[in-house]
Amino acid sequence: MNIGRNIGEAAQASGVSAKMIRHYESIGLLAPPPRSEGGYRRYDERAVHTLRFVRRARNLGFSLDEIRGLLSLWHDRARASADVKALTLRHVADLEQRIAELAAMRDTLRQLAEACSGDARPDCPILADMAQAGFGLAAEEADAGGNSDGAVQACHRHGEDSTAAS
Repeated sequence: MNIGRNIGEAAQASGVSAKMIRHYESIGLLAPPPRSEGGYRRYDERAVHTLRFVRRARNLGFSLDEIRGLLSLWHDRARASADVKALTLRHVADLEQRIAELAAMRDTLRQLAEACSGDARPDCPILADMAQAGFGLAAEEADAGGNSDGAVQACHRHGEDSTAAS
């Protein structure tokens, strides 16, 4: 008798691909399910619920290790909600750090794009900035308080110098 869902049905019900279900099993995030007489995996409602939990946690940006901790707390009826909150707030702090780093990258790229004339000339401050990475621009950026204006100005100088030298 086949009880539960096969992997395709579990994937459809949970929103997690069959490949990821197998991966979660292989890393111990999901317990290996019982097998049918024919050797096929059979997932009960608890497993599908766990997969939905994992999918939601992944959508919120939690790492697999963080999800492992959340699952452990979820299954522990004696847990303290303070533990869940602490793990979540650490994740929020990590997200804020990543957001700040991404914003800094966006600002640098925006400044570089604004410095580029975008015409038929070969001089390109964007490429010049990337080519100069590690050759004194880090010091200029540090002197400028961490913003990339120094890098953009250096690109302008590089572009002007290369045009004047031709």
